[in-house]
Amino acid sequence: MREQRKELCASLNEKLFLCPEIHPETPALNEIRPILWDNGTLKLLDQTRLPAEQAIVYLNDYRGAVAAIRDMQVRGAPAIGVTAAYAVVMAAKELPTDDRTVFLNALREAGDVINAARPTAVNLQWAVRRMIEVAESETEMGRVNERLLAEAKTIQAEDEAINRRMGDFGKELMPDGGSVLTHCNTGALATSAFGTALGVIRAGWEAGRRFQVFNTETRPFLQGARLTSWEFQQLGIPATLMVDSAAGIMMQRGEISCVITGADRIAANGDTANKIGTYSLAVLAKENGIPFYVAAPTSTVDLSLASGDEIEIEQRAGEEVTHFRGAPTAPVGVEAINPAFDVTPHRYITAIVTESGVVRSPYVESLKLAVAGS
Repeated sequence: MREQRKELCASLNEKLFLCPEIHPETPALNEIRPILWDNGTLKLLDQTRLPAEQAIVYLNDYRGAVAAIRDMQVRGAPAIGVTAAYAVVMAAKELPTDDRTVFLNALREAGDVINAARPTAVNLQWAVRRMIEVAESETEMGRVNERLLAEAKTIQAEDEAINRRMGDFGKELMPDGGSVLTHCNTGALATSAFGTALGVIRAGWEAGRRFQVFNTETRPFLQGARLTSWEFQQLGIPATLMVDSAAGIMMQRGEISCVITGADRIAANGDTANKIGTYSLAVLAKENGIPFYVAAPTSTVDLSLASGDEIEIEQRAGEEVTHFRGAPTAPVGVEAINPAFDVTPHRYITAIVTESGVVRSPYVESLKLAVAGS
């Protein structure tokens, strides 16, 4: 029986699950880690194929990583940042190291290509900048690739540790009784492991609090229906799926106790860019007297932007609205707009959960302290 279990664990590990008998530091069979660096190959759990198929994308060059980010095979601000860090590693491996100046200029150019994959999530630019700074600080060119790989692994490990700290802080916000609504996917699939907003929900559940969980479908890419519902099943947390437009009536009926989402970029004043539909949820929550929380690492905070008015909103192809997996869902020729994100003004946000603690208004001061303390 034990040998059969080891065989099963090995199979699951190839699908980027972890098992306690192979990874004793991870106690749960259902831990999910969507990013794995394995002997020079970056393995990603393909999130465009879930939940029907658990497929792995194998990447050996940074252009492939850029495509995976752009095509949403990997998604979620922290996971994009980690993938971008490994993309810099792969870019550096392609470059000759005999001339430091030539190497650094070429690496910066590759970094610009990686940064352009998706514009809204600040973690991408944050990770690339951090990696380039490591390369710039290394004067011994024979060690630069080793240093870059070590830094990418550090970013990945830090992300999981940060998520778990956010869970510890945020679990106190979760009700014991009542219900929680979340939007899009903010779990392990959106990070290195554990998750941001979904991680807070998980931490509350693991602390013994019991509440009803609702998650939106998250049109048009259905990250909630496809990914969040799947994650809750893996974790054994009962959750009920609802269409995005049902949030208003659910709040009006008193069936939602609080809302918690993730973030892709947070401006210095607390204005928060997140998956399209987040702003609507925040306004509805305010109207109905319901707390609205955001969970995000301080790497998502962009103190260089005074407000959310300065956040670039990614516009994706209209075909994502008019089609699903190649099948038309609207008449041929229909025009569609597809902003991937919106910005929630800080006045609608009750609190922001970070790895430095739970911060509240005035966000200009509290976010600055959170970033400094991270």
